Amino acid sequence: MRPSPFQLIKLIFVLPLAVAAFVTSHAATAPASTASSAQTIMDAMTKANAAVVGVKVTAVKGARSAQTLGANRSGSGVVIGSDGLILTIGYLMLEAQQIEIITQEGKTLPAIAVAYDLATGFGLIKPLLPMRGVAPVALGSQQDLKPGEPLMAATGASDSDDGGVSMTQLVSQRAFSGTWEYHLDSALFTSPPVSSGRGNHSGAPLFNRKGELMGIGSLFVVDALGENKRNPGNMFVPIDLLKPILAEMQQLGSSKQSNRAWLGVTSSDQGGRVQVMRVSEGSPADEAGIKPGSVVQAVDGVEVTTLEAFYKKLWARESPEQPVKLTIREGDEVKTINIKPQNRMLSLKKPAGI
Repeated sequence: MRPSPFQLIKLIFVLPLAVAAFVTSHAATAPASTASSAQTIMDAMTKANAAVVGVKVTAVKGARSAQTLGANRSGSGVVIGSDGLILTIGYLMLEAQQIEIITQEGKTLPAIAVAYDLATGFGLIKPLLPMRGVAPVALGSQQDLKPGEPLMAATGASDSDDGGVSMTQLVSQRAFSGTWEYHLDSALFTSPPVSSGRGNHSGAPLFNRKGELMGIGSLFVVDALGENKRNPGNMFVPIDLLKPILAEMQQLGSSKQSNRAWLGVTSSDQGGRVQVMRVSEGSPADEAGIKPGSVVQAVDGVEVTTLEAFYKKLWARESPEQPVKLTIREGDEVKTINIKPQNRMLSLKKPAGI
């Protein structure tokens, strides 16, 4: 594939800075000469960066997700399959009507949704036209990462930006509970935050010095270290979570773990309590009368004091739509509410292809 003018700028001016960071960190243990190490890393980074694309999505009319994500979305993706299969962050393609990718030559290609995995947050898309000359990236493992290790995040092109690369470093690997009924037992946290692509971290691939894919960009976080200190950065979904479910996602459109109960609440946990901050209109929680400010004390009689405990108890059910009893405190009143959750995967307006 012939590099575009902007690709050449990145290769000439930006990637050497990334390589320098990798070589400096590796010099103490690398037996090879600095020159050969630099060339090896440069080749790996160049190859990895060539597989990065921009992703554009327009949501279907009436999509519930448009309330929080917007109807028009943009981010990045990376080619992981020899057939052009692209991995991105799933919320970009949630309830999509139209999906397009922007190549590094600036070409816009139509694409279809292959899979959206609620459990991990990954999304798979595939261009309808071939992307010639783009080699898929290799998949790495978070087991090989150490705190402080330099990493490279890459962003694809958009209508308003040519994309680029950002140097960052791993600062933490720990569990993450999202306010929107989402949990990962392990996530990657990096700092400083993605700066290329106007700071658009959504779907940005994260690479190690070998050019191996380590994770996919999901969030901007204020406290990347998790120590209640201001240390801005990003949360990446580890690529390790994709490996055991990739074939299943391609075959079924999601993993089996994605068929889980959904209440439609946005919650936080502080001081040993789970408090509802927002209730989605028309959701099971809304229909059951749960209000913002309510504190969830127990699920089916089992006390929950963290989002992780709340979610895992809710999801540990034979059927996603099996009724659940929530013990709720509203002010001084404590009451038990019966709710019939929804299967979140069935409640979404699916893009064509799934």
